Amino acid sequence: MTTTFLPPASTQKKQRTLALVGNPNCGKTTLFNALTGLRQKVGNYPGVTVERQTGVFRGPHGESIGLIDLPGTYSLNPTSPDERITTEVLLGLHADTPPPDCILCVMDATSLQRHLFLVSQVLELDLPVIVVLTMIDLLEDQGQVVHVAELSKLLGCPVIPCDVLRREGLVELRHAAVSYKGPPPAVMRQLSRHDAALRLALFEPNPDQISLYKFSEDFLAEVTKKRAALEQKQSEWRQEAVANRYHKIQAICSAVIQRTPRLSADITNRLDQVVTHPIWGWVTFGTIMTAMFLSIFVVANYPMDWIQAGFTAAQNWVKGSLPPGDFTNLISDGALAGCGSVITFLPQILILFFFIGLLEDTGYMARAAFIMDHLMSRVGLHGKSFIPLLSSFACAIPGIMATRTIPSARDRLATILIAPFMSCSARLPVYTLMIALLFPANMRWAPLVKAGVMLAMYALGISAAFFFGWLFKKTLLKGDPVPMVMELPPYRLPSLSSVFQQMFRRAMAFLKRAGTVILGVSILLWFLSTHPKTNTSDPEVALEKSFAGRIGLALEPAIQPLGFNWKIGVGLICAQAAREVFISTLSVAYSVEGGEEASKPLQEALRKDRWPDGRPVFTPLVGVTLMVFFVLSLQCMSTVAVVRRETNSWLWPSFQFGYMLAVAYIAALAVYQTGRFLHWG
Repeated sequence: MTTTFLPPASTQKKQRTLALVGNPNCGKTTLFNALTGLRQKVGNYPGVTVERQTGVFRGPHGESIGLIDLPGTYSLNPTSPDERITTEVLLGLHADTPPPDCILCVMDATSLQRHLFLVSQVLELDLPVIVVLTMIDLLEDQGQVVHVAELSKLLGCPVIPCDVLRREGLVELRHAAVSYKGPPPAVMRQLSRHDAALRLALFEPNPDQISLYKFSEDFLAEVTKKRAALEQKQSEWRQEAVANRYHKIQAICSAVIQRTPRLSADITNRLDQVVTHPIWGWVTFGTIMTAMFLSIFVVANYPMDWIQAGFTAAQNWVKGSLPPGDFTNLISDGALAGCGSVITFLPQILILFFFIGLLEDTGYMARAAFIMDHLMSRVGLHGKSFIPLLSSFACAIPGIMATRTIPSARDRLATILIAPFMSCSARLPVYTLMIALLFPANMRWAPLVKAGVMLAMYALGISAAFFFGWLFKKTLLKGDPVPMVMELPPYRLPSLSSVFQQMFRRAMAFLKRAGTVILGVSILLWFLSTHPKTNTSDPEVALEKSFAGRIGLALEPAIQPLGFNWKIGVGLICAQAAREVFISTLSVAYSVEGGEEASKPLQEALRKDRWPDGRPVFTPLVGVTLMVFFVLSLQCMSTVAVVRRETNSWLWPSFQFGYMLAVAYIAALAVYQTGRFLHWG
């Protein structure tokens, strides 16, 4: 059996490496970005970092220093998988991550007592520790001052106040990162690495969880033996040890915190009286969501028109400059038509991420989770499930990864299975196109009505997630919900630079996908739509006889009860690669018909499409049915791959794909057939 711990770090690596640890939402990732120059996601709510991130920064004389940003944790006795990563790395239990040479322990000065619990545990490890004190300005606004020198003396290690936004303390921190090498403090009882690991294992709340660590069998046997001895000696030994730790922490806080007359009103408490109110909290949430969707339809219209006009001009230029033939059609009707139809919606996606960034940075996101906790518990889900679900509005992939912050394995799996119901940004182009067909721009109150329909689609996804979350917790994943404990961070002015960095990163990811997946699918679909060549002069007949037409016609009997024709069927198949590919597929399918229609906007082409009997294909009822299908179906192979990685099994992603597809089909069938029965379309 392998030994429990790795050899000393000096025998394995030359570069000095520091680990960044701290409670959730204490400013770790902000500090990581400031030191390394990287752009990890930053948010003013717990649970942003769900796996370790690595980077390199320079010391005062150009020294290269490795930095590991570990997930936030309240103690070294973890309650969730992401917190376990932190404990294992610090104890040297990861073969690919040697123990750090030094620990940067970040503390929020406004919650010193709570943060000192983790610091006191870290100080007991056999490693040098540097404490970084953040939120000093917020503490002063509350009328309090921390005596940094006294705190450093009591802890027995350097304490460096740091304000990243003002670039204060970073120089001192770089010097300490290079020069400080210990020894470990003598204030707390100094332990060897083996003793520290043993102490943490003994205090593991659930004895069954110890087996999840990469300890040797001999070590686990030692833990079991000592547990039994302590239980026999005193049944409440854990509670007494924790009480003694808090007694020391309170003594430190009393010695280093000085209260002065209040400098400003407590804005956070005043705002929370409204935004966390049982009634006004929901009103606030609804108002914010409505404002976001109105902005998506009103503000984004202008840049969308410019982008669309640019791609139309590019298509016309290609057709006018290059000789007629397959290559010209490939560029204009394949690549430009496919990518342009998707990139047109980039302004709406950027507005969505702008709002999400503001909500994260200001601290409102945690309040939204707070007011949703009661509803989440009613359906059997953990309150912490809300943050992954909310993240899934941007993309289901980081949302599913964020479930690592949920303590219960059953709650974590239930959240993974329902996360794709949240309407991600990739669905936004589909919703927008269908809503544009439903409500013309010159209609009275058009922006408000469109925002209402969009909000209804998001509400449908949320309702489906809650229903199936309740169903799974009552059947497959039955278990009692665990009470949620979540820190409500103070309100802060948003960092516009951070928000715009997130928007830029999302825009680059979107454009990268448009230049790879969507471009590839568009070119492939153009080929399938134009080959094999036929002698007919009727473009409709030529399209039906193409490879794509044959695939669509074979699928049409299964989707015709939903009101979908074969072209929509081809779009649904291609959308399995990525949901937004559906738009580029329709654009290519309708542009390859040639003639004047090829250069017209996609909306006009869809309005002109007809069934063989002359009935329009894209009626308002079909538009609603198609949106319902997209709300409820799982059309993203990347999401399937992530679920496979997170669950370590193909069973759950296969089940997820199958049940969501069945639900989408049944719901779309019910909507369309009910509408036909009531003569709605």
